Amino acid sequence: MDLTSILKPEAVKVFSAASSKKRLFQEIGDVAHSAYGLDASVTVNALLERENLGPTGVGHGVALPHARMEGLIKVVGAFVMLEKPIDFGAVDRQPVDIAFALFAPEDAGVEHLKALALVSRTLREPSLCSKLRANLDATTLYALLSEAQSVQAA
Repeated sequence: MDLTSILKPEAVKVFSAASSKKRLFQEIGDVAHSAYGLDASVTVNALLERENLGPTGVGHGVALPHARMEGLIKVVGAFVMLEKPIDFGAVDRQPVDIAFALFAPEDAGVEHLKALALVSRTLREPSLCSKLRANLDATTLYALLSEAQSVQAA
């Protein structure tokens, strides 16, 4: 599994402002709808339900919201860069400006965990996060994520 198998170029977006976590999830729902045909409101509700179990802000300005959803046949993702960071209840209390959302089939089990581990490992690299934050063009962001994954695999 690599990032390009779960992330389409059209599922990478930059938002100038999201005033809250809920608003960010609405934006992610719209991205998931346009890129994968997922129902935006079902997507938002699934993310909010998971977030109610505990914040998915992993620290250093990064969040990995995720949810299991009915009707999916494989794990898919959406990458969102925020120009203005928002409070996410992250473990280190830093606001979030990088969010990589994952959506998995309800019975995905190991596949879901592998995808979470892959994204977490990739976004744990400070140099990659610096490059992502320095580029607010979706095409460039996708290229950086794809490149980072191929470098890790080598």
